[in-house]
Amino acid sequence: MQNFEEFLKSNTPSVNSFHPHYNKALEYIVNSNGKRFRPKLLLSIVEAYEPLLVESSYKVALAIELFHTYSLIHDDLPCMDNSNLRRGKETLHILYDEATATLIGDALNTYAFELISTSAFRADILIELVKILSTNGGLSGMVLGQAVDLEFENIPLKLEQIETLHRDKTAKLIAASLEMGAVIVGLDFKTRETLYNFGLDLGLLFQVQDDIIDVTKSSKEVGKPTGNDVEKNSFINILGLDNSIEYANKLAKKLNSDFSKFDNKLQTALKPILDTYLYRHKNQKGKI
Repeated sequence: MQNFEEFLKSNTPSVNSFHPHYNKALEYIVNSNGKRFRPKLLLSIVEAYEPLLVESSYKVALAIELFHTYSLIHDDLPCMDNSNLRRGKETLHILYDEATATLIGDALNTYAFELISTSAFRADILIELVKILSTNGGLSGMVLGQAVDLEFENIPLKLEQIETLHRDKTAKLIAASLEMGAVIVGLDFKTRETLYNFGLDLGLLFQVQDDIIDVTKSSKEVGKPTGNDVEKNSFINILGLDNSIEYANKLAKKLNSDFSKFDNKLQTALKPILDTYLYRHKNQKGKI
């Protein structure tokens, strides 16, 4: 991933403009020390099956990272979660203003699709990649999840509804990262579907772990405000801490079982990532 990190830094979006801080805001938020979890998933699939395509896949991986970054910018806005800290740094609306943050988010959202459209793959592959990201990140995916999350603050949902909420809001973009890698290397539809469903479970685990971390770690440890989910439909608020940990462990065991059925190439590619994230609620030191 070091090469991708270098690619990201050398391809941070910038434009010719007399705006006093537009490019500075882009550079600040894009280079804000994320884990690059979603690009890692995509690039791991490509590395497993077609290592010669890894470098060509960097633009698509960057598109996913920038799309995810846009979602974080908007999630932190005063009209949504009103957060002042992300990845250990001031959020963009705090550093500049709400309008700047909103527009930078908008720019990264649309630029993600520009990156995909100019990547070095056949047109049919590019169309499929755009379709996957837009479907999972937009109207019926991440945006819907965020809308439901905000609408039902202080209104407890059932567990099944919370699972649906977080599949949309968090898991679908993670699942999309895996499926997009599968599309690039030409895996069959059944394998794509298997990876996508695995990604949904992985994303759900990622979210319940995030909820656990919110009540067990400090803001300094995590790099963003914690203890702020008391009004939200988090797993903690519905299940309690102990039951949420049990839920996470059961989900991790299911993922391990599903993972064991993957072929050797997939297992080799994904194992380092899963070793880091499957049980991060038990040993969390980094920034989400």
